Amino acid sequence: MVKRVFFSFHYQDVIDFRANVVRNHWVAKDDREDAGFFDASIWEESKKKGTTALKKLIHDGLENTTNTCVLIGSQTYARPWVRYEIFYSIWRGNHVFGVHINQIKGKDGKIKANGPNPFDYLALKYSADGKSVEPMEAKDGKWIPFAEFGAYELRQVAPEGRWGKTVSLSSLGFKTYCWSADDGYNSFANWVK
Repeated sequence: MVKRVFFSFHYQDVIDFRANVVRNHWVAKDDREDAGFFDASIWEESKKKGTTALKKLIHDGLENTTNTCVLIGSQTYARPWVRYEIFYSIWRGNHVFGVHINQIKGKDGKIKANGPNPFDYLALKYSADGKSVEPMEAKDGKWIPFAEFGAYELRQVAPEGRWGKTVSLSSLGFKTYCWSADDGYNSFANWVK
């Protein structure tokens, strides 16, 4: 069964062509089911929107998706709207994972070292009773509340070991893959759930 995937990325990676290699890899497959997804990205419409309009665009883009794939370039980890898309995806229950794209040749024909993992810079702060979380982001070596997304109640109580703690998304098991090293062309369908 084909899964709907929302792609989150820094727009510069579209300009450099790296993001499109992943987003469009299904074109060379016999059908989208072979690729393992249907692209639900919104980047074509996202430039020059106000905060409220952009949030609505993100919410609409994530509608009917079950997966969010964060395409990780050099600056993806620091982009505020990527952070928002990650937290909103978690809140709505999407399977969230990252794919490093810097080892894909850019329009300049060069590859780069993998960019920082955005899941290292985002966290959830669990309430003392484990019933709610507050999204957090790393700033100057400290966890601070992520201003664009407030605290919310969890669907089920968190494991007791997390109560009262701030835990990075990396420590919570959000996985990352490398498009080149992990054979994304053939493996992507196995990364979506």
